[in-house]
Amino acid sequence: MSEKTMVPQALHTSNAEELPHMRDSDGQVQSPLNLRLPITKGKNWEIFLYLADPKNSKAINDGLNAVGTVHFARFLPEAGFSTFKSQTLWVLTEYDGTFDQYIQDFVNQMGDIFDGLLGFVDDPPPVPVKDNVAAFGAWVSAHNEKSNLYSAYPTLTVQTILNNS
Repeated sequence: MSEKTMVPQALHTSNAEELPHMRDSDGQVQSPLNLRLPITKGKNWEIFLYLADPKNSKAINDGLNAVGTVHFARFLPEAGFSTFKSQTLWVLTEYDGTFDQYIQDFVNQMGDIFDGLLGFVDDPPPVPVKDNVAAFGAWVSAHNEKSNLYSAYPTLTVQTILNNS
């Protein structure tokens, strides 16, 4: 059974364009990123150790803060990842603005982290990503499972929220 057949067809992200539009308004500023990282066979524990390294963890958190448009971010190993039955690690984020600007901001703030992360990935884009922004953006787009995103506060950016707290 393929990955895609495990998910009800009506909800699978490859059909996102066919799903009912879940946004409260056309002015919604947040967008989802559902980045599927195909991890090289045998590298599952290595990528966990890379992400758990205090220096890398701090760099990721500092980078996300510096990007300034990320509402939420997490790494999600697919079921079976720790037993090597799955080679998929997800990077899931909700961000403000356009995809292209988001990619540029990530490259500017977290390029070194992504260069390291991509060392565990099958068929990665060229690194360093700061010298290959277009290729990195195309690779992320190709590995992004599109989906709708509901937001209880569709017009509020991260900066608006932070400035009003």
